Amino acid sequence: MAFSPRTWILLALLLLLAAVPPVADYFGQPFYLDLLRRVMIFAIAAVSLNLILGYGGMVSFGHAAYLGIGAYAVGILAHYGINNGWLQWSLAIVASALVAAAIGSISARTSGIYFIMITLAFTQMLYYLGISLEEYGGDDGMQLKVRSQFSGLIDLNDASAFYYLVLAILAAFLYLSRRLVNSRFGLVLQAARSNEARTRAIGFSPYPYRLAAFIISGAMCGVAGALLVNHTAYLTPEFMNWTRSGELMFMVILGGIATTSGPLLGAAALLLLEDVLQGWSVLPKWLHEHWQLYLGVILVLVVLFARRGLASLLPGNEHHD
Repeated sequence: MAFSPRTWILLALLLLLAAVPPVADYFGQPFYLDLLRRVMIFAIAAVSLNLILGYGGMVSFGHAAYLGIGAYAVGILAHYGINNGWLQWSLAIVASALVAAAIGSISARTSGIYFIMITLAFTQMLYYLGISLEEYGGDDGMQLKVRSQFSGLIDLNDASAFYYLVLAILAAFLYLSRRLVNSRFGLVLQAARSNEARTRAIGFSPYPYRLAAFIISGAMCGVAGALLVNHTAYLTPEFMNWTRSGELMFMVILGGIATTSGPLLGAAALLLLEDVLQGWSVLPKWLHEHWQLYLGVILVLVVLFARRGLASLLPGNEHHD
């Protein structure tokens, strides 16, 4: 099957990301390795949200819950001296999937404002639960003293090895997402988003498809949480605050809802803009002091002039992205 122009562009972006470690090492700029690794971790979380928001039409304001659950699964086991990465990450995936199943079993029966409020309520419950866990630092959070250990297979203390692991997971999730949405499962999910009554009329009940997508999405975001806590080496309830869910949603919208490349483009645009406005010394002082205001203006302009997200600026047919 021939690749679309957008697919070639996405592959080129992934190849450029793969070239970052040797280039950063050559120029002695390890900071960019750290920055782009963070971008890719949030891109993974955005890919998982795009599955339910973009293709399923489920506007979840609680997606950061799974980011937090994945992080806490790693952090709590590490707190008790269990540093086996296979065990930590398996727990992150399973715990996130189970919580997503519980939340999705209720929220997937609703739509619109009711869906939004249910997912938001559950996330805030988990957020306040994290604050109340004094054993694990409460509101202050706690340090991850030892990164996940994978029996010598990969060393997360090696910046380049960790970077390539994140890149490999991102590429795998982009591929998985594309295969899912182009499968019969994905077509039913998209049909239910467009016209639920017609989907029922042709013999498909949207609920099990939405619930399955919700669980898969939660499990994928749990992986992003496990990566994020290893990246920051710090754990805090803020990982699953509703504002973080809003950031993930904005990444998807900014990049392009229901596109393969959108989550990556959105995460890169938002996080790189934040870094430029906050940290570049060549910019005037007034720009640093009020960077959030100017970031908002830039993002509004992008939304106005690229109404379907940054992915709409790429060549190719949107429906074959």
